Amino acid sequence: MKPAEQYYWILGCFCMALCCWSTSDTFTQSGIHPHTWKKLYFAHHWPVTVCKMDANDCHDPPKYWTIHGLWPDRAEDCNRTWHFNVTEIKDLMSDMRHYWPDVLHSSLNRTQFWKHEWEKHGTCAATLEALNSQKKYFGKAIELYRHVDLNGCLLKAGIKPSSSYYKMTAIKEALTRFYGVTPKIQCLPPEEGEKAQTIGQIEFCFTKELQLVNCTALEGGSNPVQAHLKLGTSELSVCNDTLPTYYPSEVQDRK
Repeated sequence: MKPAEQYYWILGCFCMALCCWSTSDTFTQSGIHPHTWKKLYFAHHWPVTVCKMDANDCHDPPKYWTIHGLWPDRAEDCNRTWHFNVTEIKDLMSDMRHYWPDVLHSSLNRTQFWKHEWEKHGTCAATLEALNSQKKYFGKAIELYRHVDLNGCLLKAGIKPSSSYYKMTAIKEALTRFYGVTPKIQCLPPEEGEKAQTIGQIEFCFTKELQLVNCTALEGGSNPVQAHLKLGTSELSVCNDTLPTYYPSEVQDRK
């Protein structure tokens, strides 16, 4: 092989290897391979509590549980080249605005919230055929929301926003009895001088076959993706079974 031919042959091999490496890298962003996740966390949050945590741009929050996100348990930002495109969910816009609003930024472009959820979580969930496009991902989340019907379940159990307190064990028992599985419930801890925690988020877990399953810790550790929800200086964490639990109907500023 002549020196010039050898040079171009080596250059071609190098470019091909670089291309293969680059393609592979788009599916291993953050050092986490998208196929390593085992289940989905489907999170609902209570808008009144979310506004209580950070009320800078929070106006008239919905008085029903809304979607926070659909999250694979052990993967984030799996494909940073797969950008959010709102035109792909144009047929879902009415449902998205109602069931999946950006509670904290009601006066801004609400699509930024959906963009964040897709690029951080949706690109990982997309390893499932049922979730392998933006329309499928958001559409399936809305379908699951209707199927779970958290608002209806709580009302049937007599649990509704109130100025009085609930026992966390009673809320857990009602949900477990209704769904047959144990969800993960997160609260805003009481500040100094307060005696009650404030319910803020309820997560249901689904297998890759989209069947409900208990939200218990995975073998080898806890869920590293959404151990806490932090907004501003406030943070949600797993509710304390022994504390009275407040399910607020109106936003009240934290001290």
